[in-house]
Amino acid sequence: MGHRVVGYDVDPHRVQQLAAGQSHVEDVTSSRLRAVLDIGAYSATADAAALAGFDIAVITVPTPLRDGVPDLTYIESCARTLGEHLRPGATVVLESTTYPGTTEELLLPILEKTSGLKGGVDFLAGFSPERIAPGNKRWSFEGTPKVVSGIDATSLDAIKGFYDGIFQTTVPVSGPKVAELAKLIENTFRLVNISMINELATLTDRLGVNIWEAIDAAATKPFGFTRFTPGPGVGGHCLPVDPLFLSWKIREDLGVPFRFVELADDVNRHMPDYVVRRVVEALDKRGMTITGSRILLLGLTYKYNATDLRNSPSARVAELLMDLGAEVRGADPNIPDGAGTELAVRRVDATPEEVAASDAVVLLMDHTRFDLAMIQENATWVLDCRNRMSGANVEVL
Repeated sequence: MGHRVVGYDVDPHRVQQLAAGQSHVEDVTSSRLRAVLDIGAYSATADAAALAGFDIAVITVPTPLRDGVPDLTYIESCARTLGEHLRPGATVVLESTTYPGTTEELLLPILEKTSGLKGGVDFLAGFSPERIAPGNKRWSFEGTPKVVSGIDATSLDAIKGFYDGIFQTTVPVSGPKVAELAKLIENTFRLVNISMINELATLTDRLGVNIWEAIDAAATKPFGFTRFTPGPGVGGHCLPVDPLFLSWKIREDLGVPFRFVELADDVNRHMPDYVVRRVVEALDKRGMTITGSRILLLGLTYKYNATDLRNSPSARVAELLMDLGAEVRGADPNIPDGAGTELAVRRVDATPEEVAASDAVVLLMDHTRFDLAMIQENATWVLDCRNRMSGANVEVL
């Protein structure tokens, strides 16, 4: 038997969309959303009074960085709101990515102070990090193992039981700090390895070695190697942000740097600079300057076939090119009309005419909806950051 779910959000526009059956989540279709709305299994609201009487609350709020410092105000605000409606026997689970200690040292005290109840005695609590890969066809939401934890054994049993009804596999750990760290390890592993490959790409180009071919060769090893590929930088909420939570916590508590993360972050932040340098050098070889040149950026989202622009390196690439005096245009068929206003580039369609009129084309993200053969045929010069094209007019990152 399923749950009756109330989705609470402080954004009235988001609530209106959800209540109207309009999904903003790539892997949840609007038809699927409307189906649960129609049977009364789900409702969306901006009215906190609707939280009264909840059995289980799952917190999935943003946890951004502000000037390198974790901003947990969304968690704090949510905890106060939930605390006002918390009743004996209820369970609160935090899913938002954060540093080790947040659940027990921040969330729990606010819940207790606001409600007057005692965690582990009157109510249950724990942490279970989200593991979502939008657009991933191999690993579904429910098919991805779910790490679960509780502030005590009773909380763990309750939280595991809840998620056992949703996920095919749950992975219990000894406490919230372990679960919080596990999530940060996952994303730090990816950031460090992607940044290593990115830095290597900036060096092998000058060595005259094709890094993509070398990666393909290395990936034939059936053990001890995980394939990572170069790109213009990483984006989204996870990789540019989450590892820095861990770095901040280590500096704050131990007074020492987490050198791998800080170096990886530095490499990643400068990949857009390298992309722009390659464009400038290519124009220079053709006797052109970047000032006044028409540059077409293809793929503005941070992830393949996604619609998400959060922390996308395309924004920095565009900014750097415009600062140098280039006329920058951007094409991304995945971004809905009216969205992407945070990108200060003129939005266009990747037509043969638009491609041919550009002095340089930069493929930042190789969405399925791009006609790569047409782009390669019509472009004067292409910097392919995804190794998807070949020809005399194409250079790969």
